[in-house]
Amino acid sequence: MPTQTVLISGAANGLGAAFLEAYRKRPDTHIIAIDKSPIPGEYDNVQTFPVDITNETSINDLAKRITDQPLDLIIHSAGIRGLVPHLEASLHGDLDACESLAAMDLATLTQAFHLNAAGTFLLFRALLPNLRLAPDPKVIVMSSRMGSLANNATGNRAAGAAYAYRASKAALNAIVRSFVVDVPGVTWVLCHPGRVETKLVKWREEGAIGAEESVEGLVPLIAGWGREDSGGFYDRFGEVIPWAEPAQEDGDEDEDEDNEKLRGAREQNSRSEIKHEMVSVVEELPRYNNRLASPQDVKA
Repeated sequence: MPTQTVLISGAANGLGAAFLEAYRKRPDTHIIAIDKSPIPGEYDNVQTFPVDITNETSINDLAKRITDQPLDLIIHSAGIRGLVPHLEASLHGDLDACESLAAMDLATLTQAFHLNAAGTFLLFRALLPNLRLAPDPKVIVMSSRMGSLANNATGNRAAGAAYAYRASKAALNAIVRSFVVDVPGVTWVLCHPGRVETKLVKWREEGAIGAEESVEGLVPLIAGWGREDSGGFYDRFGEVIPWAEPAQEDGDEDEDEDNEKLRGAREQNSRSEIKHEMVSVVEELPRYNNRLASPQDVKA
């Protein structure tokens, strides 16, 4: 009997295929591999299901087919880059030109959000009953450093453009953080796997590493991440990726300072009111004393 069941999305190629290869070799491990495209290979401990992450019916069909199956680990690696399709086909190798301010269009933005953010939400929500059947469930999400606001700041040479990818990955990160709050019984971790040759782009990007190299480093990290890491955002070396610019923290400090000033003003007003009441009482004391001393005020 398997002691662990792992569901891997995007398992037909790239990171998903590399994760499938790594985990299928582990003893006592049962794999559920899903992808819109056919998943190559047949193994005794691997079940494959055709699933379109952008189709809610397809996701719900999967959930029905694996009802009562505990999921110990979900590795979510399905996603798209969000390049304008006709430019990606005609401007081979020019990544910047395919996702620039001038090039970006509504269809590309919508498609990226549909798969990277909305589809991910629907998949995770549908599989919550399976996760809750496991004793210590964990969800590892392949995000991107480009979904961090801190990465997209003036002064960073890699900042700007990539509108569909950056925005959809930032939305993905926000969705996962909401799951962290709403479903605390599951460990949720976001991970930047590095610049990996995953076929998200039709050519090999400069400096890209192989999916196997990325996964080799991630597998031990995944094993080590626990409940205390839930909601964290890490790179492939286990280093924390900041969510936003340090300036955001300064803003929070300013807000705290403003609140402190407001509290101080209220306390000052309160002290002034008390002082005013005390003065009024002191001013009234002589009249009360005279009244008590008057004979007509004394009853027989």
